[in-house]
Order: sequence, then structure tokens, then C-alpha cells
Amino acid sequence: MYKKILMPTDGSSCSQTAIREGLGVARSMGAQVTFLYVVENISSSLWISPESVPYGLELIEDLKRVGNEALSKARELAQAAGIEVETKLVEARPVEAILAEAKDHDLIVMGTHGRSGLDRFMLGSVTEAVLHRSDKPVLVLRCK
Repeated sequence: MYKKILMPTDGSSCSQTAIREGLGVARSMGAQVTFLYVVENISSSLWISPESVPYGLELIEDLKRVGNEALSKARELAQAAGIEVETKLVEARPVEAILAEAKDHDLIVMGTHGRSGLDRFMLGSVTEAVLHRSDKPVLVLRCK
């Protein structure tokens, strides 16, 4: 049924929970897995003066390093489970990047923190946006 599963990750414990569940689905279906980490381009909101440019570049490199670490951990879990895996790190807006990558997949597996109220308004929800806009099935795991 599902041959290619997309699992976006942000490296959080919630993402790790979703990855573990998604790997169980992948193992039972004999599916391939793609882990996706999206580094959002923050330059438009961060760089307000020429002096801040070096710090912005350093921040983006730090975010890429964190992303590669998250992808490495996810890859290790998949390999330990004997699942064929691919990892991708992209610079883009998270929701758009996930939806674009999902076009080549049968299922999306994501975690959500289940924020509500002001937290949800201020932080938004990538998972919720993907859920509402995706034409692919989305398995959402709520984390505490």
C-alpha cells in the first residue's frame, strides 16, 4: 500500500516519536523512507543591517549543522531497522518544502506538539498546515 514514506523532522523528541512509529509502518509495508529537514531562510527577517550579515550566515550554518545531526540520528534508526533510507536537507519554507517532496511519496508521517491558544497562534503549526494542504495521507502523532 505505502511504498515511499516521507518523514519530515526537526530533531525534536516529538519528531523522534513520529520517526519510530513511521519506521514501524515502513517495516510492515516494506516501504522506503525519506527523512526531510528544512532550514527556513531567515534572512529577510534577521538581516536588518549590514553589520548583522555575518551573524545571519553563521546562524544558517548552525541550523544546517543541527539539521544534519537530526538526519544522521534518523538514518541510524532506519538502518538499525533494516529500512532503505534517503535523507534530504533543503533551504525553503517548511510547509512548501514538505508538500513539494510529498509529491513523490505515498504517505507523510509527522509529529505535532498539540499547542493551542497563544502558543499555536505565535508559533504556528507546520503539521497542521501540511495536514490541511496535502493531497497525500498524513499520519500525525501527538506528542506530550
